[in-house]
Amino acid sequence: MPAQRRYPPEVMERAVRMVLDIRAQDPDRVGVVGAVGDLMKIHPEVLRHWVKKAEASRREPTAQVPGDDRLRELEREIRDLRRANAVLRDHLNWWVRA
Repeated sequence: MPAQRRYPPEVMERAVRMVLDIRAQDPDRVGVVGAVGDLMKIHPEVLRHWVKKAEASRREPTAQVPGDDRLRELEREIRDLRRANAVLRDHLNWWVRA
């Protein structure tokens, strides 16, 4: 059984988006991860890891091959379905325990 996540995916995405947006507006600003981490009550090293992961996924080369758009769409759908399944699984586990 995988470890339980401390932060919901929505919080993770919002925190990463905030860091990336602030960096885009003011690239010379330092301490952005720490400031956003303090604001959202997330340990800065955890947030730094999420940001690095998001930046790496943005940098991946995207060679245009026929079907790439469809593949990306299917991958996005798989991510969404997995997230929905996790929410339903958590809800079911809560309901069974109650």
